[in-house]
Amino acid sequence: MTAIPAARPTGAHRGRRTAGRRSGLPEDAPRWERPALAAVLAVATVLYAWGIGNAALHPFYGAAIRSMSESWRAFFFGGLDASGSISIDKLPGAFWPDAVSVWLFGPHTWAAALPQVVEGVLTVWLLHRIVRAWAGPLAALIAALTLTLTPVTVVLNRATIPDTALTLLLVAAAGALQKAVRTERLLPLITCGIWVGLAFQAKMLQAWLVLPVFAAVYQLAAPGTRLNRALRVLLAGAVSLAVSCSWVLIAWVTPVASRPYLDGTSDNDPFALVFGYNGLSRFSSDATAFGAVAGTAASRTTGNTGWDMLINHTVGPQVAWFLPLAVLAAVLGIVWRAGHPRTDLLRAGYVMWGGWLAVHTLVFSASNGNHAYYTAVIAPALAALAGGGLALFRAEYEARYEPEPEAHTEWEPEAEQEAGGRRHLVLPAAIALTAAWALVLDWPTRFVSWLLPVAVMLALWGVVGLWSRGPRTSPRMVHAALTAGIAATLVVPAGWAVSGLNPLYAGAATSPIAGPVGKSYYEHPRHAPRRRGLGEPNARDTALLDYLTTHRHGEKYLLATQAAYTAEPLLRAKSEPILVMGGFTGSTPFPTARQLGSLVATDQLRYALLTTQRPTTPATTWVKSHCTRIRPTAYGRRTAGTFALYDCNPQR
Repeated sequence: MTAIPAARPTGAHRGRRTAGRRSGLPEDAPRWERPALAAVLAVATVLYAWGIGNAALHPFYGAAIRSMSESWRAFFFGGLDASGSISIDKLPGAFWPDAVSVWLFGPHTWAAALPQVVEGVLTVWLLHRIVRAWAGPLAALIAALTLTLTPVTVVLNRATIPDTALTLLLVAAAGALQKAVRTERLLPLITCGIWVGLAFQAKMLQAWLVLPVFAAVYQLAAPGTRLNRALRVLLAGAVSLAVSCSWVLIAWVTPVASRPYLDGTSDNDPFALVFGYNGLSRFSSDATAFGAVAGTAASRTTGNTGWDMLINHTVGPQVAWFLPLAVLAAVLGIVWRAGHPRTDLLRAGYVMWGGWLAVHTLVFSASNGNHAYYTAVIAPALAALAGGGLALFRAEYEARYEPEPEAHTEWEPEAEQEAGGRRHLVLPAAIALTAAWALVLDWPTRFVSWLLPVAVMLALWGVVGLWSRGPRTSPRMVHAALTAGIAATLVVPAGWAVSGLNPLYAGAATSPIAGPVGKSYYEHPRHAPRRRGLGEPNARDTALLDYLTTHRHGEKYLLATQAAYTAEPLLRAKSEPILVMGGFTGSTPFPTARQLGSLVATDQLRYALLTTQRPTTPATTWVKSHCTRIRPTAYGRRTAGTFALYDCNPQR
């Protein structure tokens, strides 16, 4: 039969195609989809960017971001100060966009936080595209809205912490994998490996948690022979490994004199930074695992861990609102598609997102001292499963009342056909379960208790309306009931998410979490401290900087400080070479007492600022025995408090 040539689009049709390409949606997209997606992205932008001028700059990372914007050496190696004497205790990849933004726009808080806002909105948009290609427009919209309103996502995207970049890059990797499974092309699979490798630059080993899931999905669902699929997975894995280890290898071959000392390591080894300090020490009580500095593991043996981590009173309200729905969707999505061909894309999606959720849950439960914001990486999986699950349940619900002649094929088992008669009940049951679970998570604090009646009424409307559907029920009433049910699942987490716009309910800058569990230890908003960003020193730090600048006579370093805690406010206020002794924890063996003495002897260093809040090291002992303590009033302080300034060359 001769194919009919496609008509060339003209007029309005050509306009629709152009608009579709601009929005990333196909031409046959429902009329409501574009404005709905635009609204979701607008909400995400507002939630993530509102008050960005007072964003929660992480003190340690904020100091590094400003230093990285001033020096190529500090930029590439993640130097904590502009001279790049010591690095941060993470790989620098996640902070490169922040440093570029500060370099472009100047040392402003909003400039450092802007990349996180962009990354957060991009994640929502990208998840919508991926879920749409997998489960359709309704699933995509629900997933995008769910991710947008996840409380931990909101507070994290308003901070300067690597998990935002990690999440974006892993979602991009999931999209590439989905395309590789669908098209059988090799390039998308290689691209998936590249995205995971780049995610490694943001959060190191955590990026690899998805690799076994991705490999299993491709091996199970991709077209082609088993051997061909296995070889392709190995190739993509090799690419991912090469991209992941690229920075580590460059740092390893770079002479130690030409790069910063790597914080968190006892031997200045980049592999110890990745696999020890940020790896084995999180699963062990060994304080020196694989070259980690002593004391780092001990500080991580308490905190969020154990099998109930995701539902405890701290983490649960941050991310677990759709956990029961996600688990139900993953299980039923796989079980209901059991009789379909191996390459069934819908089932592959449930395996991918369900595996993502399961592996992260297992690792978080076994590791030590997790911050609640670590769980933001599972928010896309929860959102995708929530959207895909509700869309699947809705399809089964509609099939009950609008059966198609081809609804059951010959290869479907008879038991499955009989079970299909009860599948329509899963949709209202899932809505009821999710709404009830929201009440359980909020009940201990009753933080948004005024929203609970709204959630209950919406849930009753949705569940009763769907459950009691009859032959004469109009489609409009069914759609209204479904909309009310979906709204019931979102209204309570939305209340927690919006609370993150108030600094009082956004947690600390070092650990952003939403709601009363993130309350910044202040009983009233007027008591909450003003967050100081880049270029905003307080009066005490201004006086100290003025004193040091006035008495500086050509020394390379403005001063040496005991641990990053002492240097952070000075580095955020003014980009100067500051020798941070001991790194983040104060325990990193840099500089040695001999190195410090050499710097003083060669007139590269004069002043040192010590604190009683960090451990004593050989370098700080050298300062106390060889330097003269300066009266606090000389540099603008009435009393010394926990800090003491020393002059190591008073004759100058």
